Amino acid sequence: MTTQTQTLGKAPAQPSRTHDYLYDKLYSLSSERDHARATFQAHTSTNRVKRVPIYPTMFSELRHHPRFEIKLDTTDPVPRFVQRAWRGYADQHREAMVRYTTFNYDPSVSIPPKVYENTEVSGRERYRFFRRPIIPFLQQVPPEVLLATARQDPLAGPEQMQVERPPTPPIRHMQTQTDYRDSEAQTDPYTPEYVVRPGSAPELLTLATLSYGRGLPAGLAEVEMIERARAKRAWEATLPPLNDTSQLEKRKKMMDEMETREWALREQEIEKLQEARLEVLKQLLIKREENHQELNIKRLDKVWSRKQKEKEQQVKKIRNEHIRTIRKLVAKQKRVEGKLQRRQIVKEYNNPDSQTYAPLTRIGVFMDRGSEQYVVKSRHLATYQGLLELEASLPDFVTQPRIKAPKPATVTKAGFTKRRYRQERELTEMHEAIKAEKLRAQQVAKPLRFLQKIEKPVPRPPTPAIEVPDQEEEERELAVIFLQQVIRGRAVQNMMFEGKEKRMELIQELRSTHALQEEEQKQKVREMQATLALQRQRRLHEHKESLVDEALSSAECNSLGDMLDFLSKELIRLQEERRIHAFSMLAERQRRIREAEESGRRQVEERRRREEDEIFKQVIKVHQSSVDTYLEDVILGAVDATADAQARAEVQEMAEQINDVAYDLEKSRTQLDSEEIVADLVHCFLLPEVQKSTVREKIKRQQRRFLLAAHKEINKDGEQIMSMHSAPTPTAGTSQQSTPEDEDESKKPQTV
Repeated sequence: MTTQTQTLGKAPAQPSRTHDYLYDKLYSLSSERDHARATFQAHTSTNRVKRVPIYPTMFSELRHHPRFEIKLDTTDPVPRFVQRAWRGYADQHREAMVRYTTFNYDPSVSIPPKVYENTEVSGRERYRFFRRPIIPFLQQVPPEVLLATARQDPLAGPEQMQVERPPTPPIRHMQTQTDYRDSEAQTDPYTPEYVVRPGSAPELLTLATLSYGRGLPAGLAEVEMIERARAKRAWEATLPPLNDTSQLEKRKKMMDEMETREWALREQEIEKLQEARLEVLKQLLIKREENHQELNIKRLDKVWSRKQKEKEQQVKKIRNEHIRTIRKLVAKQKRVEGKLQRRQIVKEYNNPDSQTYAPLTRIGVFMDRGSEQYVVKSRHLATYQGLLELEASLPDFVTQPRIKAPKPATVTKAGFTKRRYRQERELTEMHEAIKAEKLRAQQVAKPLRFLQKIEKPVPRPPTPAIEVPDQEEEERELAVIFLQQVIRGRAVQNMMFEGKEKRMELIQELRSTHALQEEEQKQKVREMQATLALQRQRRLHEHKESLVDEALSSAECNSLGDMLDFLSKELIRLQEERRIHAFSMLAERQRRIREAEESGRRQVEERRRREEDEIFKQVIKVHQSSVDTYLEDVILGAVDATADAQARAEVQEMAEQINDVAYDLEKSRTQLDSEEIVADLVHCFLLPEVQKSTVREKIKRQQRRFLLAAHKEINKDGEQIMSMHSAPTPTAGTSQQSTPEDEDESKKPQTV
């Protein structure tokens, strides 16, 4: 058995572990879909596949006796206390609540705060506390750049294109760019510490709730709020004191009037806020209608363009069909006589305008397509002067090569022929001898060895003969053929004339560029130079006008930009003031609503507390009566037990005395005395005991009747109290939950 040596290398480090998405707090997933994907990858990972050795064949190398088997590890490496759900549900729910409260005012919805456990603000968690501000009113406006026109003529020669390099300035300005903006590095204004003099109440402290960015610097709304607060403090100073009972009605009346005025003022502010919202809603509706209109226009344009394309395709198809039909008709006209002509290859190759040299493009051959990309356009190759310059720049060894072909040395230094050349000469002589032998063998006539059969040629078929046509018929046919030729020639003339009319502009251009005389060409050159001069002057004039317009537009833009900046800032400030005022009004309204709800809730709680106190008193009373009854029973039982013990002791003493007397009497008694004693015992013990049991049963019946009446009375009162204070049964519209105190009271056993 052979041995194998295997080198085990260190496994490469993994970028992330398999179950990091569950127990690593820094591992974040964007959505539930990614969480499901990571879970699937973790469950289908190859780390769970293990090799389990088969001990009987652990050292075998045979295929039908494997050393190990592949098994899937069923143990879960993740502990049970680790949550397997996606951790982003809370953040997703919080973001949904933030969006809901942003677009819908609902005071009952409270957004839970974001809690960071063991947050290291100055350590590794520092990146969580930096965020670039989102400024909605700053938009990226592309700059209006006016590029300067070219100072040089693009059609000028290479000599005119050379311009002197501008001189280097003596001073160079360097600029730097930081990673932070000024708005990010700006801090709140500094507020120094202050000490209030005892006994004084500065008015400035009433504005302690305002801070920078939240009411400061003060605007129109803040000034109005301060004035209202001053007026309210002055009005509070005029209120009658509370210790004067005669002025309570006046104080109440003044407070009602002030509250009415405040409600009226709040209603006005709410109306203003509603008007602003309505205006915003109108603008949004107008914008939506404009967007819908724009979408409709785009959709119509798209449909129109599609219809136009379909129309162009249909027209193109019709034209191609027309051209194809005309071509078929021309081909049919060529075969009117019914004669087929073979292809004359020699004539086609001799004719330069045939299909061989110039095939038609409709067949699919494009001879000159892409040929321009290989054309070298250079002044040295296109002009005679350039060729002269190119030849002058080349060295002599290029135009006058001095390389001579070397002659092979067939003879060695000793005068002998080299082996390779000697073999070549021998092979050449052998080839010439074989060739001469073949020629000599061909010249000798070989005798016939077998008889040869001479086959007769196939007889030619008889020459067909045609009937001689009539002279008139032949003349008529010739006339018809001539008429067809005339019509065909006229059609070709018309086609040539139509083609010439269609390409008249191209023909004129060719005539104007190639067929002009020298004077006309010079005239064209002078006209071109005059046109170029006019164009140059027009460009210079446009450049000057653009410079003037640029200066004027820059001045106008600066003034307009400052004005629009000021107006936008004022508009933003006014909107912020209105928004803050609306928030304060909504907060005040919410506070009053909550106070009213709290007062109603407090009244309900007090009434409930009184009812529970009364129930508790009644229950305690019942419990006290039960305790009294229990104590009475205990005392009566103790008295009965004591009396029984005492009676037993007395009975034993009396029994001992009676036994002594009886023993004395037994010694001296007779039969008659014994019968008298038995009669006395029966009369004194048995009959009184029967009477006592009868009397006890009668008393017990009487007491049971009174006890049942007391039980009925107590149960009746308890049921009435419980029915009065029990919770009403829930209906379809309302639902009421039981408190823990009610559940505890219901769980307590009722003792009577």
